[in-house]
Amino acid sequence: MTPVAQQQFATQPIRQSPPNMVKRFLDYLFVECGLSANTITAYRADLCEFWTDSCPDNHWPEDLDILAVQTHMMNLHKRGLCTASIARHLAAIKMFLRYQHQSGLLRRDVASIIELPKKWRYLPDSFHADEIQRLLEAPLPTDEYYDRDKALLELLYATGLRASEVASLTLNQLNLRIGYLRCMGKGNKERIVPIGRPAIKAVNNYIDCFRRAVETSKSENSLFLSRTGRPLDRSNVWRLVRKYALRAGIKNLHTHSLRHSFATHMVDGGANIRIVQELLGHADPSTTQVYVHVTEKRLKDVHRRFHPRQ
Repeated sequence: MTPVAQQQFATQPIRQSPPNMVKRFLDYLFVECGLSANTITAYRADLCEFWTDSCPDNHWPEDLDILAVQTHMMNLHKRGLCTASIARHLAAIKMFLRYQHQSGLLRRDVASIIELPKKWRYLPDSFHADEIQRLLEAPLPTDEYYDRDKALLELLYATGLRASEVASLTLNQLNLRIGYLRCMGKGNKERIVPIGRPAIKAVNNYIDCFRRAVETSKSENSLFLSRTGRPLDRSNVWRLVRKYALRAGIKNLHTHSLRHSFATHMVDGGANIRIVQELLGHADPSTTQVYVHVTEKRLKDVHRRFHPRQ
């Protein structure tokens, strides 16, 4: 290559493939930021959609501007995504663009002029204790997977764990003799969560019966297994909860409903909000504070129904 050609080549921008750029960014989130695998999976899907809109020729434009982001947001809105989902997309894009600018692959700091939309704070969909009791009694002793499903439902409600956290539990994380488990939550943060007596009994029965019968070399010490001995994933957990909710005649109940109900019933029973925050693994106290509002709402409902001057 001649000196002139070398100079021309050096001044040309390196055309980057968006998939490679996203991969490096996701590696950065995992290694440097410590984001959970589920968050990274969601960010990957969001950014794949973004580059489909912004990079039709599959090459990253160095002069990408805010119009490309706005166009993508409009496309998401036309698809019917809710505000919370669009906000998550935008948060992923903002972090991605800031990273590319700091890496020198984006001329302008587009991320600095992106404002995240304010999201409505909805009250969590907690259920009455009687409804939760019906759910816990939905598995029947005659069911083929009664011991496993009973233990799964009892543990979800007893601990307030997320579906992904329950699915990733191992036998080593349980101490059923004392009555607690060690849970790895978001950001690989570990927390200790007590287990009540009904859940301890159900999990012991499951381990002694169903789990021991299906355990194989592929079980990987996981707590909850399928009939073939493979670990359950969070989608399996979601389907099982949905199955028994329908059997119990409860609409719109899912795995996170048990987490919300756990927290709400704890607060209703007089638990300190700081303790509930620790049990749920919330980094921000304001996230847990919403359960106080649920209790206030119930107090107002009771007052409106029974006070003679209402």
